[in-house]
Amino acid sequence: MGNYSNRKHKQRRNALADKLEKRGIEDQNVLAAIREIPRHEFVDTALEDRAYEDTALPIGAGQTISQPYTVAVQTELLQVKKGEKILEIGTGSGYQAAILCEMGADVYSVERQEKLYHTAKEKLHRLGYRPQLKLGDGTLGWSAYAPYDGIVVTAGAPVVPEDLVEQLNIGGRLIVPVGNQNSQVMVRITRVSENEYDEERLQHFKFVPLIGEKGWD
Repeated sequence: MGNYSNRKHKQRRNALADKLEKRGIEDQNVLAAIREIPRHEFVDTALEDRAYEDTALPIGAGQTISQPYTVAVQTELLQVKKGEKILEIGTGSGYQAAILCEMGADVYSVERQEKLYHTAKEKLHRLGYRPQLKLGDGTLGWSAYAPYDGIVVTAGAPVVPEDLVEQLNIGGRLIVPVGNQNSQVMVRITRVSENEYDEERLQHFKFVPLIGEKGWD
């Protein structure tokens, strides 16, 4: 993807990936993408020095770029394979979409905040990534391109949005944090057959609220 980063950032990315591996991230493709993506490009220049800390950072519009550990956990749970069609709900900074593109996924992403949508689009294109982006209510998914092999929701939902479950391929995985506005449990739903779903409830996280018709008001 071109030499768009200096050695300092490369070293910091490697250190971050090493830290995530120590915290239990095992998927080497996820770690390789974290070593590759310039997270500093997705944060405000004033926060550039903090870009490779394992922490969430503000990106404006009351939103954050998720903590790298959280991005890594969600991506690992997705079990992304090259060429799979993945839908992301909440483009935000664009960092998660870049990770998925770097892993070879065919990425679709929906963002409800116009400013974030335009900023993410510009950054992703500048870095050479070409996900399909849409401005709209992510809680309704993106039915035009369904079904998806994986769907990842990057904000906390009060319940599992039905529209997203219905847009899964057989064998597809939906990763969504579900709970109240203070704390959520990461849920993975796998579509086993036309009418059968497996649900796993995993560890606790804290996300910004998922806003929309099938989310928080």
